[in-house]
Amino acid sequence: MPEGLGVNISFTQAHPGELEMIAAAGFSWVRVDFKWDVTEKEKGQYDFEVYDKLMRELAQAGLRALLILDYGNPHYENGGPPRTAASRAAFTRWAVAAAKHFSEREILWELYNEPNNDRFWPPRANVNEYVVLALEVGRAFRAAVPNEKLIGPAAGEMDFAFLEACFKAGLLEYWSAVSVHPYLRGNPELAAQEYCRLRELIKQYAPVTTVTSVKQTKSIPIVSGEWGYSDVWPGMNEEVQGQLFARQSLTNLANGIRLSVWYDWRDDGTDAKDPEHHFGLVANAYREGLKPVFTPKPAYRAAKTLGRFFAGYQFEKRLEVGGQEDYVLVFRKASDRKVAAWTTAENAHQITLPARGESYKLIGHAGDDGGLASADQKGLTVRISRAPVYFQLE
Repeated sequence: MPEGLGVNISFTQAHPGELEMIAAAGFSWVRVDFKWDVTEKEKGQYDFEVYDKLMRELAQAGLRALLILDYGNPHYENGGPPRTAASRAAFTRWAVAAAKHFSEREILWELYNEPNNDRFWPPRANVNEYVVLALEVGRAFRAAVPNEKLIGPAAGEMDFAFLEACFKAGLLEYWSAVSVHPYLRGNPELAAQEYCRLRELIKQYAPVTTVTSVKQTKSIPIVSGEWGYSDVWPGMNEEVQGQLFARQSLTNLANGIRLSVWYDWRDDGTDAKDPEHHFGLVANAYREGLKPVFTPKPAYRAAKTLGRFFAGYQFEKRLEVGGQEDYVLVFRKASDRKVAAWTTAENAHQITLPARGESYKLIGHAGDDGGLASADQKGLTVRISRAPVYFQLE
């Protein structure tokens, strides 16, 4: 923490102070479209200037980039997905040219965005078409830019049929990680079951190599590349969104997810009835001359608190206290331990866990004062709710 936290952005031209605000929230990564039609406006000629500027600004803010190689180009198939031999070859040449241009910058290159979704692979998603493209790009990366990291398939909503078809075709040979978009509408803790299933699937198809007569299975981590909650979904509001940011991030950390990317950085609009306008950590309007330059929502404060409180700590274990719906996660840095505690139960209640100190200062997930928790001979008694609380364990 916080090296594994990221956020999706939908721009290449940042407002003054915007990237600094992202970094100040504790994020280390941004995920953004690297569009084919924007960078190959003349057939066979590549212009990466707009992304050169963005990469310089990201570096200045201390942010790394996950760039999505995506979408069509009007020079090929009328802008549709690259599904013919000619368009696949053109897409692959462009992708390799981009990777060469930005080589050695520790970029994660992601092959497409939700190709299992008809919206992004029109008129109808086709895993076989995607697989052929992905194999061509994977082979080209290995031959031309072997040090660059390629991941995929950015599958929406844990589409296991799509994922297995990719693995079965041999794409794990070329990918450094598997990226998915869980998008659970309910409790984010339920993703643990999905991640377990995905790990087993990866293990089943992961390539095996022989090194000095010893067989080794390639280690392929999971990236949660896009997942958020709109604060106007039924039963949601900005406060609940902030709670779910913390719980989602903590759940991903506890399940060994190497990179957890929230969707979205800022609200896309102000229409109270449009869910797409309300995934952001900050409000839509840019506030020129003010600090902060965007109005933070509770989810922004949750991100900032999480990153600061657990900076440098790694997940150690979940304590079995209370019921199955109660989550007490322990994080460790050297001999120090910190705890995040909450419940998915509807009603707040008390739990008791082993502790030696007399009283403990609690911090709410959004940085507010959580009061004190007292310990006695039985241990430390903490009142938990759906809003996580943090404290240092002595």
